[in-house]
Amino acid sequence: MAGAAPHPPKVMGVADLAMFYVVTGVSLRWIATAAAFGPSSIVIWVGALTCFYLPFVLAIVELSSRYPQEGGLYVWTRQAFGPYVGFMAGWSYFTSNLPYFPSVLYFDAGNAIYIGGTSWLHLRESPTFFMTFALLALAFITMINIVGLRFGRWLHNLGAVGMWGPALIVIIMGALAWWNFGSATKFTPDAFVPVVDVQHMIAWSAMAFALSGAETASFMSGEIKDPRRTIPRALPIAGLVIVSCYIIGTFAVLLAMPAGEVNTLQGLIQAGAVAAQKLGATWIIIPLALLITLGNLGAASGFLSCTARIPFAVGIDRLLPPVFAAVHPRWGTPYVAILLQGGLGAVFCILGQAGTGVKGAYDVLVSMGIIAAFLPFALVFLAVIRLQGEPADTPVTRLPGGRVTSILSALVGLATTLAALILAAFPAPDEPNKLLAVIKILGLTAVLLGSGTLVYVLGQRAARRSA
Repeated sequence: MAGAAPHPPKVMGVADLAMFYVVTGVSLRWIATAAAFGPSSIVIWVGALTCFYLPFVLAIVELSSRYPQEGGLYVWTRQAFGPYVGFMAGWSYFTSNLPYFPSVLYFDAGNAIYIGGTSWLHLRESPTFFMTFALLALAFITMINIVGLRFGRWLHNLGAVGMWGPALIVIIMGALAWWNFGSATKFTPDAFVPVVDVQHMIAWSAMAFALSGAETASFMSGEIKDPRRTIPRALPIAGLVIVSCYIIGTFAVLLAMPAGEVNTLQGLIQAGAVAAQKLGATWIIIPLALLITLGNLGAASGFLSCTARIPFAVGIDRLLPPVFAAVHPRWGTPYVAILLQGGLGAVFCILGQAGTGVKGAYDVLVSMGIIAAFLPFALVFLAVIRLQGEPADTPVTRLPGGRVTSILSALVGLATTLAALILAAFPAPDEPNKLLAVIKILGLTAVLLGSGTLVYVLGQRAARRSA
């Protein structure tokens, strides 16, 4: 049922937006993933920053200044390549978050176990616990987002604290453990040289994906105060926090424990627990687990909030049934799109778990999320190149050097994105059933894209009939 207002209210300023970028840009699970590969992962972080994150941020700033309306990359790619490509970019990004929710909430569940101390540790290999936690968390953040950003932004802001707070605690504790007992990892020059094999290269694609998130707020431009000015101001503030958390956090985990002992589902809390035991400060483990749990809930809520705006924007364009363009009569939120996002996320939680253990489900969900997200990211870089000759209503924000700088930056980001797309299709080396993993990754990705084409065709027919 549509409300009186065609769009949700503008409520986000620079501080809110910077915190939103932090909560969607930092994912503590990637610190554990990186630390498991040793000191060379720090070099990979720097490479991902240079070859993906910076070009991506520059692309977002330029495109959001050209087209600041609600819809983000859906609007940008539609303007560059037409309605079908724009729809498929939005659809692919929307569906990339379906496996994202259960994967990030599985990580959250793995850390929440430590809230119960040693009495809950037996749940670490329980698929029932992980799935139940993910489904309940999805229901909670869906409800929060229906109420709207007036209240939901506070969960996002608390979630941002829950992201950099644990990283800061582990950094301090890792430094203290190193000062008192020495480093658990040997930081020799050879250890920083990246190993070029399939296992490590798969991790590289995940680390590049970890630095996405700059695109999120542009989906909600209609709810940002003066987005042309606010987005370029908030991104550098958030970027400094995001990059610091990843690089210094990885270093701190390796100070506390050897790379070979890091668990990708519980690595950060695991490192904090090891350092706490060395320092005789085990009391800090429970608050650390609480912060990590809160941070990941905030991140999942932030992504649900922004991606639900895609079917909302597509509904306004009449490529989806009109109900998707409806806003809640009381809270002014696109509640149908939010309910759809939460419900489909729950379905993927169940599908990802089928026929595998906890870690196998997590790896499949991560790979699907990377592929479905990097497809529209590639189109964003291509849109920057394509739109260079297009006139803009207002001055476009970009680096000195203008068109040449924008194209070169976009080409670097595009090359990195395409490489990450290929690598994400490989199953994890320790996956016992590699064929099933590949079938799940590629098969479910193909289903997502094929269903998008079907929805577009049906939407076009409905729009013609309506006209």
